[in-house]
Amino acid sequence: MKRVLFYVSLLSISLTAVSCHDDDNNSDEINHGKKELSEDYYTGGKLGTVFNATSNAYEQPSPACDNADFSYFFKKGESLFERDFNETEGSAFYGLGPVYVRKGCLYCHPSYGHGKRQNEYRESTMGNGYLLVIYDKTTNAYIRSVAGMPQTGAVQPFKAPIDEKKINITWNYYTDEWGNKFPDGETYELTYPEVTIPEDAFYSPVIASRGGVDVEIPIDEVGVRLESTIGIYGTGITDAIPDSAITNEWVRQSKYYNSIGKTDALNPAYWNQTKNEWISFYKGLTGTPYVRRYTYAMTRGPILDAAGANAIWNITNVTRSDRRYHYLDLAGIYYAQTSSKDPDVQAGFSEYINRIDPTKKHPEWHTGDLEKDIYTYLTSKQLEPEMSDKDYHAFMVWHRGLGVPAARNLDDADVQQGKKLFTEIGCDRCHRPSWTTGDDEIQDPNGMFTNKDMPRYPHQKIWPYTDFVQHRLYMVNDIRTGWCRTTPLWGRGLSKMCTGAEERLHDCRARNVIEAIMWHGDKQSDARRTVEKFRLLSKDERNAVVKFINAI
Repeated sequence: MKRVLFYVSLLSISLTAVSCHDDDNNSDEINHGKKELSEDYYTGGKLGTVFNATSNAYEQPSPACDNADFSYFFKKGESLFERDFNETEGSAFYGLGPVYVRKGCLYCHPSYGHGKRQNEYRESTMGNGYLLVIYDKTTNAYIRSVAGMPQTGAVQPFKAPIDEKKINITWNYYTDEWGNKFPDGETYELTYPEVTIPEDAFYSPVIASRGGVDVEIPIDEVGVRLESTIGIYGTGITDAIPDSAITNEWVRQSKYYNSIGKTDALNPAYWNQTKNEWISFYKGLTGTPYVRRYTYAMTRGPILDAAGANAIWNITNVTRSDRRYHYLDLAGIYYAQTSSKDPDVQAGFSEYINRIDPTKKHPEWHTGDLEKDIYTYLTSKQLEPEMSDKDYHAFMVWHRGLGVPAARNLDDADVQQGKKLFTEIGCDRCHRPSWTTGDDEIQDPNGMFTNKDMPRYPHQKIWPYTDFVQHRLYMVNDIRTGWCRTTPLWGRGLSKMCTGAEERLHDCRARNVIEAIMWHGDKQSDARRTVEKFRLLSKDERNAVVKFINAI
């Protein structure tokens, strides 16, 4: 990564002042040296905002990270994110496999941004941020015989749980109730993905849990969805929002929906709308309860045990001291059972295990009974850590230390109009503009890190444009369960420059902002009324809303 800091000289200001116009991405950086900017330019507050509007905008350390002199750890953590892991013992970035989702993080997060739309599923394609969501159509729960993030890669002699060459992605066109046309005649397209995986693509039998019992189910009862990664820049800044503030937002919305008689507006798996209180918290190794705030499904709490902390382990299967076991399948046994009986795996296992454990520190993997040894190794809870605690600390400093790009062109007349309309039609009801961080006392569900170990963002007004609440849009081939956390909008206007693509929504179905908005318009959608109002805007007004969203 190249760290690019915008220090603009007086000479460059004088040379560009005549030609510079409001549409320049860098106009605000130039103005930055000439006048005081309004607070909403500082998307991540003074401690989290970076003034960079280039292709490296998502990759910058925050001022808080620099101020705390974490540069060494940030660079080291950055290398763990950017490099491929391998299976060569003793080398840097060792520990890949035995099965994996990707060899490294950049495949899913190109330039640290949102994953790109794909026409085929290939784990080695840079920009493929898709994770497979494979579930039982009867219960809507994940199947048990593959991992929650299913793997399509493996190191010898093991075999991938799913043969990715047999995964089929088809993009279908969709016509909404308005015929994909605004009242003034302008048209738009809507597309969505359908994914199928044949039975012979699965390495192990397809097992689901029904009535508390694991049973094999036919392939036509298996559903598949895609979920793409979101940008990771600025994530650590939102970690500084107090749990109590997020709870208050859920309470506020709960009371509102109750007042209009919509008693099923919030996810009942997490929130009791009648009592206006949480019924499910996130807990790590310490057992301390935390408010859920990360991932589409809100499966994670504080960032120190959230998606990134999880992914650096389960995407690559690189073990560490707090996770001394392989990420295999949800049941923990089916992949191991199939592998242990596979003649090809048995033929190569002795060479593999002697390389992994040359001193036979684990004699239980070397008994000579290949079926038993393979199963024992794959299901072991005492694997040697492949990532050191020091490296993991550096990775989390980098993760929490990433800044967020400043907003751009907020003084532009069209952007100002778009901001006004964004509020008037109700976009801000879910895409809440701003939050204020608290004391930012480090919360670590695993008890590994404290305040001194991490960049911190106390008492900052930030502008992520999310309410940290789940809503339903009722899209065709929707996200599994239908509940999806409101995605932050900050920085997304730079996506095309940074990643080469600008797709939005959980599966990249929206190729631009207009398509993303119109996918919110189903009759049952929580955003239905807002989309109805958006449709009635003039073309210039719609463009102003888009311009505003791309500016923040």
